[in-house]
Parts: sequence; structure tokens; C-alpha cells
Amino acid sequence: MAKGTNAKIKELKGIKPEKISVEELSSIQELVNNINRNHLQIGQLETQKHNVLHQLAGLNDELVSTRENLKSAYGTDDINVADGIINYNEAN
Repeated sequence: MAKGTNAKIKELKGIKPEKISVEELSSIQELVNNINRNHLQIGQLETQKHNVLHQLAGLNDELVSTRENLKSAYGTDDINVADGIINYNEAN
């Protein structure tokens, strides 16, 4: 007899089942556990993202400071980052 058939026969006799089957319960529990694991993983990833964004903000601050130092030292902050060549403005 199929899973659902037994429940339908009981329902026809006026008897309502008190519980779902062990297989149905196991399936639902597995789904809920997987959903919870995914929520936890999303939270962990968001925390990592938050930390990386803070690091990036710090690096951007350092770059601004370095550019200001270069401008003070060389009159420009237009530097080729591949080879270090200073690109002076022709007007200077």
C-alpha cells in the first residue's frame, strides 16, 4: 500500500492521523537543517565580507595618504604603478 493511501483510508473512516510518517518527518527535518546550515553560511560570508570591506577602506586611506606624500615630494601624484615613472604635467 502506498504511503498516502493508508492516511486516506483512515480519513474515510473518520480517523485523523496524529502524526506524519517517520519518512516524512525525516525529510522535513533534513530540509529545515539544510536551510539552517545555509542561513549560517550566509551569516559567515556576510561577516567575512564586512571584514574585507573594512580592510579595503583602510587600504584606500593608505593610498590617499601615500598620494599626498608623493605630491608633496614630487609635485605630482601621477605615477605609473607598473614601473614607477613620474608623469609630470607639462605646465609645471
